[in-house]
Amino acid sequence: MVRRRAFRLLGALAGAILVAGSAIAEAPLALTDPPVETGSNEESPPGVDPVHPGQARVERVEPLGGNLFDVFVASPAMGRTVRIQVLLPARHDAPRPTVYMLDGRSAAPDVNNWTARGDALRFFADKTVNVVFTLGGPASYYTDWLRSDPKLGTNRWETFLTRELPPLIDASFGGDGSNGLEGVSMGAEAAMMLATRNPGLYRAVAAHSGCYAMSSDFGQAQARAVVGTFGGDPDNMFGPSDNPQWAAHDVVAHAEALRGKAIYLSSGSGVPGEHEAPGNPDLRNAVLFGGPIEAGADMCTRQLADRLTQLGIPATVNRRPVGTHSWPYWADELPRSWPTMAAGLGLG
Repeated sequence: MVRRRAFRLLGALAGAILVAGSAIAEAPLALTDPPVETGSNEESPPGVDPVHPGQARVERVEPLGGNLFDVFVASPAMGRTVRIQVLLPARHDAPRPTVYMLDGRSAAPDVNNWTARGDALRFFADKTVNVVFTLGGPASYYTDWLRSDPKLGTNRWETFLTRELPPLIDASFGGDGSNGLEGVSMGAEAAMMLATRNPGLYRAVAAHSGCYAMSSDFGQAQARAVVGTFGGDPDNMFGPSDNPQWAAHDVVAHAEALRGKAIYLSSGSGVPGEHEAPGNPDLRNAVLFGGPIEAGADMCTRQLADRLTQLGIPATVNRRPVGTHSWPYWADELPRSWPTMAAGLGLG
């Protein structure tokens, strides 16, 4: 009992650090709160959505310059039109794989930090893949919540990302049915959750600085704290602490489902590194807040890596001796993870 309380306390402390250090770990919070949506308090998806009845569909596509597009998708699962961004390769005359890029805790409605801070547009410019950038979904874990939340609205991201969106991307943008996932922080855990819960859909997954044991005392405490940073009620996500949904979304517990996929994991130790050089205006925050957060993520990464080793599941793991929970390190990890992702997607 004392040990469980200690882990819960550690998770709550990690959440408090997340609140204080959000400005350096991820993008600034959106200028306005996420839209509040009313909905049923049922613990199962509604049968027919009154806003977007029938199948999901692409409502419109708007060019943003180059090969980047705003795409607006009518989603029955989400009960609204969901905006995403799609980057096409320079040559897109043949079917190709699709990589879905998940943001962190403070995911904004108008920009994905992979494009704003992760250098993803430049990096993918010469890659023969479609790239889908999620927009919005702060503190959502990109999962299907049991109930709509008074603050965070309706979140049925898993259904949207795994059932509704992939067929539309393949049909509208030349996808070949091969999919990969990549995420940071909250999005790292989400990427691994989606891959374990939908093993037939994804061939490659990369996760940076996440925690993966959702049903453990520490894992649940930190997840509850993350949801709380945006005023959400974590019981609306997976129910009270003894609800089986927490265990159902535990990546470490279900790691066997990752067998056969290309896997890349990364984390830093929390010790300041090359991006915390003197003169960096975020140096103090990076050390005081980003350091402890990343130390926790490193512990979580080691736990998942050890579990994969026990199961005999190959994975590329980069646990750096330095590095805080911040975007410069994640931008560095994008090219490092690509050989693993490309191999899994059949790109050689």
